[in-house]
Amino acid sequence: MENTAPNSLIAGIPAARLAAFAAREGRRFAASRPVSARIKTPEYLGGVPMHWMTDWPMPHLPVIAQGKGARITDIDGYQIDDFCLGDTGSMFGHSPPAVAAAIRAQAKRGLTYMLPSVEVLEVGQLLTATFGPFHWQIATTATDANRFAIRVARAVTGRRKILVFHGCYHGTVDDVMVELGADGHTQNRAGLMGQVADLTLGAVACEFNDLAGVEEALAQGDIAAILTEPVMTNSCMVLPEQGFHDGLRDLATRYGALLMMDETHTISTGIGGYTGVHGLRPDIFVAGKCVAGGVPTAIWGLSPDIAARYHAANAARAAGHSGMGTTLSANPLQFAALRATLADVMTPAAYAHMDKLANRLATGLAEVIARHGAPWHVVRVGARVEFICAAGPLRNGTDAIAAHCHTAESAVHVALLNRGSLIAPFHNMMLISPATKKGQVDRLMTAFDEVLGALFTAKDAA
Repeated sequence: MENTAPNSLIAGIPAARLAAFAAREGRRFAASRPVSARIKTPEYLGGVPMHWMTDWPMPHLPVIAQGKGARITDIDGYQIDDFCLGDTGSMFGHSPPAVAAAIRAQAKRGLTYMLPSVEVLEVGQLLTATFGPFHWQIATTATDANRFAIRVARAVTGRRKILVFHGCYHGTVDDVMVELGADGHTQNRAGLMGQVADLTLGAVACEFNDLAGVEEALAQGDIAAILTEPVMTNSCMVLPEQGFHDGLRDLATRYGALLMMDETHTISTGIGGYTGVHGLRPDIFVAGKCVAGGVPTAIWGLSPDIAARYHAANAARAAGHSGMGTTLSANPLQFAALRATLADVMTPAAYAHMDKLANRLATGLAEVIARHGAPWHVVRVGARVEFICAAGPLRNGTDAIAAHCHTAESAVHVALLNRGSLIAPFHNMMLISPATKKGQVDRLMTAFDEVLGALFTAKDAA
């Protein structure tokens, strides 16, 4: 729990100075956006279309008029450099021209048929060329993709439990909403609304980077699959230690469990995601958010061996509903957007641009942190950059949860927005898109320098 006594330090910042700074930046934001402030939506539960919109730290939400490339414009007329990019949903920019053209063309031909469209064959080939030789299925969200893949893992192994890592997030999949308690045992995640089932019957939590703990869990013989991101991204980003992913692969094979990689966020790494760039060998591959340029779409694929086991299990099951699939999944609009994204947007040249500017951003932020003597650090995975309001590196979910500092982060987020840059509300994540310009990165670094100067090196008023 953060100590907010006036003389205490929060993320290395004097608490009184941080409180005064946050109040000042909040007032500045509220005064600058009177039109957005007047937009009230009492018809929506909680006053917003989705409850997590209340997680933004501003006094009120800016209402967006449009997004184009790496910039959004709100109804008060502010043009904002967008480094949040829909929390990865628009990682390749808002409405990439190729995707927008594909959507327009498909809209004239129909939006959903529950039958394949002409792009199906090409998209399957593009998915395999991009991510590897998997047998693919299409979902609407990564949550759905993970949920369906978990069913497959249980069906082909005959086992119940899914192993996940403490502090992870794989969408709103009930099956894996577990965490480690203070006693080190798996428990239902705190804060779940309306949860009545004992989720520990179907899931177990371990610490990331702890191969010994993973082996101890696998040795019980009831683990169907390990579900993990290549890099933990749910709170403060945690990188895998040397040999961790090779160890997971070896342990999964030895104990008869499947290895599932959720690349929904780490697709920022490069072509093929972290899996492709680093040569990982999952049995099941999942990605979502940005694979169709912002059109709600996710993909999940089975390795040839697991696909054969799936077909055998599917043939042997009793007639009835499989519990997998939704009516609007694999609609022709998704395939049009997938084809355009995979063929024309998610290119080596795009990733090279993203990587170059992300490296510039990460290096610049680290230099600012060092110059102001802040006890913070910077982490990068391809086009994804985060500053973390604690010393690093972080090793696991427990470290990440402890490093998360809402009071400091929210103040910095509002201050950066007041200076024209938007970053993700849930953590300190910034994304570089193919549309992001060097000037936008430099403006963000200048704003960050000004903010840290006020927090760490400014003289407090007498």
